[in-house]
Amino acid sequence: MFQKDIFKGQKVVVTGGGSGIGYTTAKHFLQYGAEVLIASRKEEKLIKAQTELQEFGVCEYQVCDIREVESVELLAEKVKSLWGSLDILINNAGGQFPSRAEDIKIKGWNAVINNNLNGTWYVSQILAKAFFIPQKSGNIINIIANVFRGFPGMAHTGAARAGVDNLTKSLAVEWSPYQIRVNAVAPGIIKSTGLEQYPDEILKGLSDQIPLKTLGSTEDVANLTTFLASPMAKFITGETVYLDGGQRLWGDVFKV
Repeated sequence: MFQKDIFKGQKVVVTGGGSGIGYTTAKHFLQYGAEVLIASRKEEKLIKAQTELQEFGVCEYQVCDIREVESVELLAEKVKSLWGSLDILINNAGGQFPSRAEDIKIKGWNAVINNNLNGTWYVSQILAKAFFIPQKSGNIINIIANVFRGFPGMAHTGAARAGVDNLTKSLAVEWSPYQIRVNAVAPGIIKSTGLEQYPDEILKGLSDQIPLKTLGSTEDVANLTTFLASPMAKFITGETVYLDGGQRLWGDVFKV
């Protein structure tokens, strides 16, 4: 779909880039000519990912806990020292765990909200103020989740991801004078390392609840993400694009 060098010369930050969706997305940007910095909390995972990704282009890494403002500020400093500018931010880092609402502890609730909502906000604001707003250009894509009909079984992340969905719309309008586009991708059930934490009883028969009768892949998410970041999507902002095989429209993954 893309010319090989469509992102040539562009600088990209991918949070949560050490594995899963973030890793595949970083790989796509590299293959299309961008220079990429991947960030996550675990340096060992980042070093392994960087080693593999360097086969496709210039890949850097930075240890960053998006829940900590000081850590995000260090990420901004790393980008400044490497490139002096930034073109694209992929907010992919996040995490959650399956639980019925009545069983979620206060600590667990706050951890997921702080990671998925607050962390996305910290990274977006700090990098926008450091790069996108002064240079009057930028592109932010938030990877959220299928919250179209709520998120029973994971109310904490449903609330956080819905918050990011709304934040996407708000920032798209507020930051439009700076020519910053802000969009979100809402994946359904994706076959990736993120599924490893879920028990077999939850995973069994998942594809039966999807109209297309298959799980998505990290490649599917990366394809959509790179499209939204590309010049082909230059008139798209404030949108959340669902990527779920039609699941949001039909079927019941959570059994009452």
